[in-house]
Amino acid sequence: METYIAALDQGTTSSRAILFNREGAIVARAQHPFRQIYPQPGWVEHDPMEIWATEKRALAEAVDAAHIDPKQIAALGITNQRETAILWERATGRPVCNAIVWQCRRTAAICDRLKAEGLAATVEEKTGLLIDAYFSGTKIQWMLDHIPGARERAERGELCAGTVDSWLIWNLTGGKAHVTDVSNASRTMLFNIHTLQWDEELCRAMRIPMALLPQPRSSSEVYGTVAPEIPGLEDLAGIPICGSAGDQPAALFGQGCFAQGQAKNTYGTGCFTLMNVGGEAVRSRSGLVTSVGWMLNGQVTYALEGSVFNAGSTIQWLRDELGLIETAPDCDRLAESVPSSGGVYIVPAFTGLGAPYWDMYARGTIVGLTRGTTRAHLARAVLDSIAFQVTDLVRAMNEDAPCPITTLRVDGGASVSDILMQTQADLLRLPVDRPAQVETTAFGAAALAGLAAGVWSGFGELENLRRSQHVFLPQREEAACRTEYRQWRRAVDRARNWIENDV
Repeated sequence: METYIAALDQGTTSSRAILFNREGAIVARAQHPFRQIYPQPGWVEHDPMEIWATEKRALAEAVDAAHIDPKQIAALGITNQRETAILWERATGRPVCNAIVWQCRRTAAICDRLKAEGLAATVEEKTGLLIDAYFSGTKIQWMLDHIPGARERAERGELCAGTVDSWLIWNLTGGKAHVTDVSNASRTMLFNIHTLQWDEELCRAMRIPMALLPQPRSSSEVYGTVAPEIPGLEDLAGIPICGSAGDQPAALFGQGCFAQGQAKNTYGTGCFTLMNVGGEAVRSRSGLVTSVGWMLNGQVTYALEGSVFNAGSTIQWLRDELGLIETAPDCDRLAESVPSSGGVYIVPAFTGLGAPYWDMYARGTIVGLTRGTTRAHLARAVLDSIAFQVTDLVRAMNEDAPCPITTLRVDGGASVSDILMQTQADLLRLPVDRPAQVETTAFGAAALAGLAAGVWSGFGELENLRRSQHVFLPQREEAACRTEYRQWRRAVDRARNWIENDV
């Protein structure tokens, strides 16, 4: 009887479920978007109940579409938007407020205070991270400080806090398991990546009771089973939930980057470049961060990472806020209609700048506009901005890493854009390898679950499942690319100094 693995891919803008077979092929999938909530400029929220409802519905629909006996599903894996923080009641499972999304900048002032208290070096040494509103710790602190009664209830042990993986596992197991995997834990600014435990000093500095937090576990083990009482998922009761990793390390795993020095970039709402640096954490000198990639059989693999906050979301902005395109593919068609951006540079710092700048106060900027600028030039500049930001990350990574990147493996929604991938290869002067199976994030979660369930025996078997769909090689003259990159850096300077320039 054929065996299948289910993966929940809970992203920033939609909840998805995908069923894979042993060959790594997609058998069925379902997807549901959910609301993006913007209470104030720079604030981003999600409704946790909507996250759970859309993910539950996607899973039920994917299983139904596969036309299989649910008993053929050997395992369920989870991957998720990472730093988004949720606070809920231990007794009822009800969230006490909306989730604070990883993009949200409301805790910038808290981060400034932590820096002023001299904690920057401690945070970097213990967690591999920089103090920034991006990470979960200050989001949890904000909720405890601003939701009436939350801190008192947390201290009495009445509340749970966690990232989206913990929220999903809690709900799937009927509240029996409050756990997280080490890759998600390493993005909270509360987790010591060397001891693999929550850090008492950092929790105290952010006034977070440690009893709130989930138990850190490896990325491939049984956390629990699907509870029998979940409406719509009754047929899936008893399936082991046995794989979990944040979306970016899951994509690194799903891309088969099992060897030190292998790297990938995911083009999603943001962009995330990760390099496998092996069993020893590498401390960045160039504005990157160090995270746990995964832990298998007691062995930890670390990753060097750079994060861009706005990539695919910039295409959405062009569509939804400016109304210049009707669909995301229209951006490609417009961009291909002009030979260049016409000297226009867009810096999409809508929620600040991530690596390697880490500027919480930068804001979106367009420079180089002329009377001859058209919407096609803006579309081209949007795609260019994504490639420029990834170039920033790869250049920083090559400065930090023990060995240079020789090929960049790519995935994510925007990786289907040929013009973007070609621009990326030109700027990096590297091959850009797009796989035939672009659902690498979901497959990474499925692979971790499948290893725990014995569906696959090890890395070698998983490596053989990856196939390249297209490898983009540099084509444009290097001198022209260097000139454009210099202009990009000048545009970034404008985005970072907008307040001073406005005075």
